Amino acid sequence: MSYSSSLTDEEWELLEPLLVQVLPPKKQTRPPTWTKREWMDGVLYQLKNGWCWQDLPKDLPHYSTLYWHYKQWRSKRVQIVS
Repeated sequence: MSYSSSLTDEEWELLEPLLVQVLPPKKQTRPPTWTKREWMDGVLYQLKNGWCWQDLPKDLPHYSTLYWHYKQWRSKRVQIVS
């Protein structure tokens, strides 16, 4: 499902190469269920709407996954502006 906070294809093409520089490698214990673009859209959705992480729509990645990525960006002082 697409939301007003979702990235356009053009925005994603610009952002995707930067994610490798910002996020530390995460130990993979199993294959990912969600794409990086899906979890990026989930974080942007939460930031735009300001809802509690646990109240995100069920068609987005699990809130704990999204919050983990958000904490990584925040610790590196990455500014996310939608």
